[in-house]
Amino acid sequence: MPGILRQLSGLGGCTRPIRLAGHRTEHQVDTTTGEIGPALRRLDSAELPAGDLLVRCGNRRTTRCAACAETYRRDTFHLITAGLRGGKGTPEEVTTHPRVFATFTAPSFGPVHNRPGTGACRCGRRHAADDPELGTPLDPDRYDYESAVLWNAHAGMLWRRFTIHLRREIARRAGLTQRELPERARVSFAKVAEYQKRGAVHFHAVIRLDGPAGGETRPPHWASAVLLGDAIRAAASRAVVPGPVIDGRTHTFAFGRQLDIRTIHGPDLDGGQALTDRAVAAYIAKYATKGAETATLDRRLRFVAELAGMNLPPHAERLIRTAWTLGGRKDLAHLRLRAWAHMLGFRGHFSTKTRRYSTTLGALRTARAQWRRLQAAIARGDDPQPVDSEETTLVLAHWAYAGTGLTPTEQWLSASLADTPTTPTPEGDNAR
Repeated sequence: MPGILRQLSGLGGCTRPIRLAGHRTEHQVDTTTGEIGPALRRLDSAELPAGDLLVRCGNRRTTRCAACAETYRRDTFHLITAGLRGGKGTPEEVTTHPRVFATFTAPSFGPVHNRPGTGACRCGRRHAADDPELGTPLDPDRYDYESAVLWNAHAGMLWRRFTIHLRREIARRAGLTQRELPERARVSFAKVAEYQKRGAVHFHAVIRLDGPAGGETRPPHWASAVLLGDAIRAAASRAVVPGPVIDGRTHTFAFGRQLDIRTIHGPDLDGGQALTDRAVAAYIAKYATKGAETATLDRRLRFVAELAGMNLPPHAERLIRTAWTLGGRKDLAHLRLRAWAHMLGFRGHFSTKTRRYSTTLGALRTARAQWRRLQAAIARGDDPQPVDSEETTLVLAHWAYAGTGLTPTEQWLSASLADTPTTPTPEGDNAR
């Protein structure tokens, strides 16, 4: 394979790679004497076929890079699955721990077009599933756009307040003090944010009750999915975040009344009809990228006038304009609403987890990078194993940003690789 095709194939389909200029040199070092030997291998960007080192962009938005968004979705799937079924450093015993799947919604900011379970929408019509009117206000002039944007801006803080109350509620139900709880049990969770059609953020979360050291220890005898569900309901009702006072109106933020909590069963229960580990992991992984891509814009605004040429739906454009207007107030500067107007005011992370829930995205990426380096060493005919245990490798590197994207020729060559079979990477179940 020509060198340029080898370099492009290493991008895994990324269409907006980061171009770096510089060099990387590897030296053998004797750990007993500290002596640095001659260069074993040198990589210079000027000598590469593309003229630069090309690195994946890693963007999780499908609208920006479908290949990297798919990698992010798969990584999230394996991260969630590891916390439900074990693997990748998490013991399989977590399948016996109390686990629930919960969805937290935003409150109402005014009636919108919807598809109720029975009957027609308030407008008198029955909407199709793909009707663009779904989620838009029945009366835009009476819809509370200000509160909708501020809710998104405070959603991350509200989640944090909820987790504090959740630990308190679990301790109270177990007859423990808040100080005693960490010695008996630990709450582990992974969550993703999603935009509803009306533009309000809500959260999907896997919440697990472990022993004091996380998934590696058995939960106490009193721990159960019922207790965990009751504690979640109580904590969600008590979580409140005080907001700003605007034109004499005090804003206060809490979760909406719709709170869905379902116990997670293993895949071998109820004939496969229960809420299984795999179904939950796939659902959350889908929203790890969908939550990022369904916001109306995939990049920040420099000027609000840019909206004039974007042909956005009126409801979405009004939410963005409201965020931009509120962002000009000095008393709301800490919310950075203009910087996050393209995300309708939401400035939190789309995917978060506790440290003890399972592995990390960083660990999965490191494992994938190590596997690719191993494959490259094998292709070069190098010995992937160290020759001398008393020697190690010193890497000296200097890289500078040189641009983003592919040249027209590189784009054509990259597209020609799209249908070419590639060697599978350790991202499947066999990599557990």
